[in-house]
Amino acid sequence: MKPIAIFRHARSEGPGYFATYLERKSIPWKLVAMDTGEHVPKNVRDFSGVALMGGPMSVNDPLPWIPSLLELIREAVRKDVPVIGHCLGGQLMSKALGGSVGPNPVKEIGWGEVRIPDNAVAREWFGGLEPFTSFHWHGETFTIPPGGTRIAASAYCPNQGFVVGKHLGLQCHVEMTAEMIRAWYTGGRDEIDASDSPGVQKPEEMEVDIDVRLANLNHVADRLYDRWISGLAKG
Repeated sequence: MKPIAIFRHARSEGPGYFATYLERKSIPWKLVAMDTGEHVPKNVRDFSGVALMGGPMSVNDPLPWIPSLLELIREAVRKDVPVIGHCLGGQLMSKALGGSVGPNPVKEIGWGEVRIPDNAVAREWFGGLEPFTSFHWHGETFTIPPGGTRIAASAYCPNQGFVVGKHLGLQCHVEMTAEMIRAWYTGGRDEIDASDSPGVQKPEEMEVDIDVRLANLNHVADRLYDRWISGLAKG
């Protein structure tokens, strides 16, 4: 099988549990480190899938690699190569597919409940309608792109996930590990302290039952990733 291309946009926002999952399934992957100046690959068919991780930048920033990555996403969809996006990655997908990205009314940082709307696509991807607790860190959010179906929502952000065919865009972070959470709240302490948003938690709140919460989140991620890899490009 060809590798999955995993795009990292910031050193602290790597693939996390997503890489653990792929390795457990013996699925090869290749890191494309945009944060170190790597170029967007020219041929999406060199990969069986495309995964986009998070990052502190906005998809609306004038960064030189964003137009090329947006075009790669569109090319992947045209050529039936599955795409999955986490937070910034989901926002890149939305913009590439005709949606838009802008400020969310409430900044979300920390643990928060995600609800599953009652529709056939959401049931197919989640296997049920039970809410779950995910990790969040975002100030912007996406609209559901044309042809997409909303599959997740939260109290502070109605668009937590969408599906277009075999392509999955997420606003929430299902790929988290304890190490990533601790690195993020250590590096983002000033942002946390400066916020008066009801959706922002202090680091000590993020640590409450962290192992249990992560185990439950891994279970949700497994379900989503299982469904996503079922569409990986063959050959």
